[in-house]
Amino acid sequence: MKTLITGAAGFIGSHLVDFLADRGDELVLFDNLSHGRMENLTRHRQNPRIEFILGDLRNEDQVILAMRGCEMVFHLGAQSNVVNATRDLDTTFYTNVVGTYHVLKAAHRQHIKCMVFSSSREVYGEPRHLPVDEDQPLLTTNAYGASKISAEMYCRIFRKDYGLPVVILRLTNVYGPRDRDRVIPIWIKQARACRPLPVFGGQQVLDFIWIEQVIQALISSSNHPELEEPINVGSGISTPILELAREILDLTNSTSELSLLPPRDSSVLRFVARVDRMRDQLGIHPPSGALEHLPDLLKRWDE
Repeated sequence: MKTLITGAAGFIGSHLVDFLADRGDELVLFDNLSHGRMENLTRHRQNPRIEFILGDLRNEDQVILAMRGCEMVFHLGAQSNVVNATRDLDTTFYTNVVGTYHVLKAAHRQHIKCMVFSSSREVYGEPRHLPVDEDQPLLTTNAYGASKISAEMYCRIFRKDYGLPVVILRLTNVYGPRDRDRVIPIWIKQARACRPLPVFGGQQVLDFIWIEQVIQALISSSNHPELEEPINVGSGISTPILELAREILDLTNSTSELSLLPPRDSSVLRFVARVDRMRDQLGIHPPSGALEHLPDLLKRWDE
């Protein structure tokens, strides 16, 4: 089966490429490299079953070209940094909303068997209660979350009105090798250099999920195009942000101190996903500990 992966050179996308390539799939990798990196795909450069297209989701013709001959789509491409999304509203809107619209149109035209859309826990905003089930109101507090809500609505319309099988996954805070510019990689880098760890607020309680479980969820959802309702993909475990900081300091034997800073306006204070649908519909069981793979991450840090 020929599969298109948008955002293929990014953190999550490149791990998905690893899995599908090792399985022997024929892949089309689509990325504009604004955040993704070619070094994430190094070991696949000589694979004759993989084609890389340097393209932009905002260019409909490029999306249509990439989709030709494909039967499956994993749409991971996005402007995914919350702070940058707020600073650059135009890029966020045209990439995440218009770009998703382009992917949906091309997928419908190509009669795709299943499209998996990577959404985010940011769509919920500050939840009314924990854990957060998929039926809670979508009350995002930032532009990134707003763009994902809009994209989800277009996914629903294409399923309802045009019969396009789209599965929506709402990912929590994913961590693993190749990630950057988010709290865990930033803190590990600072701790290893014995520099202060910047802590914005310090009261946050979040849901962290290991990259390999996310890949399992992506693969499982692609085998279930009949799933109509969004599915949370997370650990279902609450992790206080200061507990995360202490864990990183312990594992790195660092003498770094915490640098407490004012909270960011766009940040969600408390989020823990309810993961019943993930378990029951995708067959993915939550981990016993949200941070149990931190030691593994440190061993693989230089990947």
